Amino acid sequence: MSADQGAAPAEIREVAVVGLGTMGAGVAEVLARSGRNVVAIEANHNFLARGLAMLHASLDKMVARGRLSHVGKGEIVGRVRAADTLATGVADADLVIEAVPESMELKRAIFAELDQACRADAIIATNTSSLSVTALAAATRRPARVAGLHFFNPAPIMKLVEVISTVLTAPGTPAVLAQLVRELGKTPVQVSDRAGFVANPLLQPYLNHAVRLLETGYATREDIEQAATGGLGLPMGPLALLDLIGLDISLSILEVLQGEFGGSRYTPAPLLRRMVEAGLTGRKSGHGFYEYRARGVPGPAAEDVGENAVPPSPPATVALIENDAVRMAADVADAISAAGISVVRHPAPQADLVIVAAEPGRRVLEAALTSGRPADVVGIHLVRPEEARPAFAELIVTHLTAPGPAAAAAALTAKLGLRTVTARDRPGFLTAAIAYPQLNDAVRMVQDAYATPADIDTAMMLGCGYPRGPLQMLDGIGPTLVLDVLSALHTSSGDPAFAPVPLLAEHAAAGTPFRS
Repeated sequence: MSADQGAAPAEIREVAVVGLGTMGAGVAEVLARSGRNVVAIEANHNFLARGLAMLHASLDKMVARGRLSHVGKGEIVGRVRAADTLATGVADADLVIEAVPESMELKRAIFAELDQACRADAIIATNTSSLSVTALAAATRRPARVAGLHFFNPAPIMKLVEVISTVLTAPGTPAVLAQLVRELGKTPVQVSDRAGFVANPLLQPYLNHAVRLLETGYATREDIEQAATGGLGLPMGPLALLDLIGLDISLSILEVLQGEFGGSRYTPAPLLRRMVEAGLTGRKSGHGFYEYRARGVPGPAAEDVGENAVPPSPPATVALIENDAVRMAADVADAISAAGISVVRHPAPQADLVIVAAEPGRRVLEAALTSGRPADVVGIHLVRPEEARPAFAELIVTHLTAPGPAAAAAALTAKLGLRTVTARDRPGFLTAAIAYPQLNDAVRMVQDAYATPADIDTAMMLGCGYPRGPLQMLDGIGPTLVLDVLSALHTSSGDPAFAPVPLLAEHAAAGTPFRS
């Protein structure tokens, strides 16, 4: 194959990185640590100095932790050469990685320069997280050697790299880039060019949905965060993660996704847009969904600090309604009895509190209305009782639940040692309402033949810190329950975004998992 037909260098020895912001500096570090020569190109001298300082600071942390010697640091730094113009920086590069801000106009201008300055066989890659790689490739005379190479921030730590090919990319180009990614000690996920690739179309609607739940009063900030960390086992709540990413960045990605896919799932929540307009963009501005002290540590909001709060006492006797959730009722009864609280079957007029064993596919209100004491009824849903870690519970209140019983239920779960959130009596309660739409999005990606279940799970675990991938989560929950809850969400909201994907219904009917 000739160079004009898209032949790529057999081996990547020298790489030029264009743009030395946080991402560019991280990518340059990763490449230099692999033994490759790196040209760090930044036209703005202040940005160049700051980027090189970030690289040094990152390596200094490794030295301080004993993971790198001073000699090793010197060798890595010695492989990095700074340049302030493209013409002098890319002439000998086998690969050029563009890592400038997410502006199509800016990227196109840089690609036009690179097209003139690079070697004929050099690969040009963009680190964009959401913009069209095809549009950048089509603007060059070498579209067969243009691809996406999306590192995740912070690049020296995160193990995932999305390798994106376009309809114009020669087969050898993504193969060379995927091999480079492996040699860097990272994991490539190879996909075609589609807005956001794998991770962002799954992550950003989930974050956006959390903002909608907050702004509509569906749940408090604290309960949303607890549902994600305690109920789903994620390392960080969605609102804290938005602060870390930057609300402005998430907004821009959602706008790209909305432009390509349409539908309410990608429409930015009004609160998200208003906060960006107000400059409340998260950690980098010192204020987002949380306020931040020095070094990005979140400080308590005024409403978090209670004054002279007297916690209620747990009830002495609890009446339990199974509500057809036999296993859940048994788990709830065992937990309450183990805490020394009397459990009786309803009806029991002497009981201080009426508890319904709740499942996300069935409303608590049905049992409350037939109990004869609807104001005293609270649902309890144990989210992960099968795991060894302390269980997590959702307290389900109906619009008829009185404040006293709600407080008594909270005191009860506190005595049981459960991490708890309060959820509305709506389909999915809170944890499933946050998680199941994302699982549906993942199934849609499989249905569209865009990515395999294994690649989707890999992308979310390595790129977003998920302990389990969304298809693994779905298999653990069971496709039938996810289908039922999504159907109820769709019916109650009327939002097509919650309509179950046909492939999900097929797996539920056949009883087959997505991951074998």
